[in-house]
Amino acid sequence: MQRILNFGIVVLILFMLDLYVFQAVKAATQNLAPITQRILHIVYWLIFVITAGTFILASATRGTPPSAFQTYLASTLFIIFASKLVVVAFLMVDDLLRVGKYALNSISKETPFDPSRNRFISQLGLAVAAIPLSAFIYGMVKGAYDYRVKRVTLRFPNLPAAFDGYKMLQISDLHTGSFTSTEPLQEAVRIINKQEADLVFFTGDLVNNLASEVESHIPTLSQIKAKDAVYSVLGNHDYADYVREWPHPNAKKDNLKRMVETHAEMGWQLLMNENRIIEKNGEKIAVLGVENWGNRAGFPKYGRLEDAYKGTEGTPFKVLLSHDPSHWDGEVNQKYDDIDLTLSGHTHGMQFGVNIPGFKWSPVQYVYKQWAGLYKKGQQHLYVNTGLGFIGYPGRVGFLPEITVFELKRA
Repeated sequence: MQRILNFGIVVLILFMLDLYVFQAVKAATQNLAPITQRILHIVYWLIFVITAGTFILASATRGTPPSAFQTYLASTLFIIFASKLVVVAFLMVDDLLRVGKYALNSISKETPFDPSRNRFISQLGLAVAAIPLSAFIYGMVKGAYDYRVKRVTLRFPNLPAAFDGYKMLQISDLHTGSFTSTEPLQEAVRIINKQEADLVFFTGDLVNNLASEVESHIPTLSQIKAKDAVYSVLGNHDYADYVREWPHPNAKKDNLKRMVETHAEMGWQLLMNENRIIEKNGEKIAVLGVENWGNRAGFPKYGRLEDAYKGTEGTPFKVLLSHDPSHWDGEVNQKYDDIDLTLSGHTHGMQFGVNIPGFKWSPVQYVYKQWAGLYKKGQQHLYVNTGLGFIGYPGRVGFLPEITVFELKRA
């Protein structure tokens, strides 16, 4: 009974929102032919019926993995809902003006003001709402697989001479459970291998929840090549901590075991609080990899940097792979000032924002201090890769799927 009541409340809220926005639709279309107005009105309310029906269906089948169609439908309807909120903002301004006109008419003996809804404001609200609507739809159609290679040159005075010009490539946050086919990642792997990197790093979140999600992509991802090695770490989603029900007590442990096995099957060396030494012409650099370590509430601290660090004390240059960028301020630059470069992912750039030369913005910046690109404190560097895949919203706007190529130079 309570569940039915909750459904009813949500559907009522959706209806009231649509009824309010419908005022803008009527005002904006009032000069059109009656038949055109009728068609637009029918389409408008048909979208409401589909939205309400999708919400009820999704709630009734909660716990069942959604199909690709369901994911895209739900995302599209959510985008339409969010765009309507933009229209609501304009309507509220219009209503304030109308209240003012009513008040003036009550005390004025002059020609009364027209208190009806302002057609221009309604049209402006609909036009402004069309901007995010179009951007998010485009992000699903094009942005999700619009792979971009970012090239970053980093200079370090302590870099061994043998590694001058050394090329490292980073990918992150594949979320293979979000892909509806293997073709997009096949294209990504082609681009990755074209870079001919010395080292390839994967910084976590191979799946959304379950190890089974990556199974169909193992043949593709195993084709990633590097001259020296491919190293990886786990992200918060790789532990299946967001799965609430398991078929038996050991299922979660079995899932993590399978996660570890998939990395090995792909030829990736999974670093779980450990390190590897790379030697070239008698000189060395160290690659450290930790399990997920988040400095925000709700994210567990599985990582043990002290274990990963052991044995690298005398290595002149160190690279750390740590999925969550909050680890950098939370522990790395507080206790280990000789870790030269930390590579992270996790934020996705929220898969939405403005990202143009000289300016970047995303809502995620109000949650994470370091969330996209390169950061520096003293001689230490952090790079946050915005990810190659997606989760939730099946698209990207502004922060496109990223393959980062680093060239190390001796300063």
